[in-house]
Amino acid sequence: LLAPTEVSSPSLKTGTYILISVGALTMLMGFLGCLGTVNEIRCLLGLYFTCLMVILITQVAAGLVIYFQKETLKEELSRVVGSMIENYGTLDEDERNLEDAWDYVQSQIACCGWTGAKDWEKNKIIINESMTVYPCSCFNSSKGFQADSHFCNLDVPVNGTATDADWPIHKQGCMDGVEKWLKDNLGVILGVCTGVAVIELLGMILSISLCKNIHSEDYTKVPKS
Repeated sequence: LLAPTEVSSPSLKTGTYILISVGALTMLMGFLGCLGTVNEIRCLLGLYFTCLMVILITQVAAGLVIYFQKETLKEELSRVVGSMIENYGTLDEDERNLEDAWDYVQSQIACCGWTGAKDWEKNKIIINESMTVYPCSCFNSSKGFQADSHFCNLDVPVNGTATDADWPIHKQGCMDGVEKWLKDNLGVILGVCTGVAVIELLGMILSISLCKNIHSEDYTKVPKS
């Protein structure tokens, strides 16, 4: 029996919980905003403003943490991905979605392994097969047809054994591929983040304006003595 595989980390789990919390808060915020606007309830509009402000501050804080802790995050990802690659193909059903996600990354970014294809030389199944199989998601489509499975067989094994140099795969590591993708799409990412921040600021301004209008209307309705 294989020992349980550690394919996660405290940092990644914390990030996941934060994203889930922000998503739930966003849904609640939208509901409160609509309810407060339709019924002209000042306290709900105030709560809507507060939620928007908390989300905006959280986003800015998360961006700063990622920027200043990027080396630590890179080390965490390297450890997690390395453990997943080593046990790829032997994980249970509950952890199979991690393999599918990694297959998607490798096929879409056209990369193999975290630092390179040599990372796969530590995989238990590949070692047992004397390196005559390789991950299909690493396959270089310019070299032929890719089978739809976890591992592909070499057409002509060299003396029954092989190395990663014999695999018809992409040579670029996914770490470099992801960094290149981020640099190429930096303008789009910054544009989207700026757009989201502007929309949130507009929502805050509109909620404050509605609160003031409701307060003014309530004041004018109060009978003068």
